[in-house]
Amino acid sequence: MIKIICVGKIKESFFREAIKEYQKRLSKYTKLEIIELPDYTNGNAQENQKKEALLIQKQIGSKDYVITLEIEGRAFSSEQLAEKIDDLFQNYSTITFVIGGSYGLDASIKERSDLSLSFSKMTFPHQLFRILLLEQIYRSYKIIHHESYHK
Repeated sequence: MIKIICVGKIKESFFREAIKEYQKRLSKYTKLEIIELPDYTNGNAQENQKKEALLIQKQIGSKDYVITLEIEGRAFSSEQLAEKIDDLFQNYSTITFVIGGSYGLDASIKERSDLSLSFSKMTFPHQLFRILLLEQIYRSYKIIHHESYHK
């Protein structure tokens, strides 16, 4: 199972439609759970991160393999990500991806992470990034199953 924990809501209908499309495509390969958590924007950044971290931690299973999405994380090619996902499912039943809020992830979540993954040194809107992540997970499954799409 793939679990995606996201801080923040998707407001725009075109983003929601894209997410639904990738959920439908991925249903052929794996169970997918997307958990939306509220983002905190009142107060200071560190306080907000801590509040969000408490909510995130409640959603992470003790046996989950956790991948946090961070600018300073390790970069993978699509093929490398596919190989990593395929390898992880040999030992883990759930891979949990965590997308932080507008202030990033609290240190406690980074410490729980098994892998820090970066898509780019650039910053993306959280709504768009969720779609990018879903697309790369879908691409990974197409690569794993030797199906056309990924080139």
